[in-house]
Amino acid sequence: MAENTGTGWTGWTGGKNAFGDFAPGMVHYTDRVLFDEVWEREGLSKRDRSLVTIAALTALGKMDQLQFHLGFARQNGVTDEELQEALLHLAFYSGWPNGMGATSVLKSIVEQQD
Repeated sequence: MAENTGTGWTGWTGGKNAFGDFAPGMVHYTDRVLFDEVWEREGLSKRDRSLVTIAALTALGKMDQLQFHLGFARQNGVTDEELQEALLHLAFYSGWPNGMGATSVLKSIVEQQD
């Protein structure tokens, strides 16, 4: 997905993989700005960025994007147990249906990958 190439770009291609040539602006801002610049900033670890992103997506009920970011959080070192606990905690602050939906997405990811 992404790797530091020494050129300032990580080589992230998630936007390109999703949209190809269909939406070049979305591809550019996803791959070059969001993942090459924002996710690579030193102020937070990728693990912490994953947890913040999961909290925002859960609170907004964005289960389609959460599918990717829960898996990405696992790659960034967040354990399944920590994700379960975070989603339980979020259910009280973002609404029970959002917490249940996010937990269902996590369950599906864990079952598919294990």
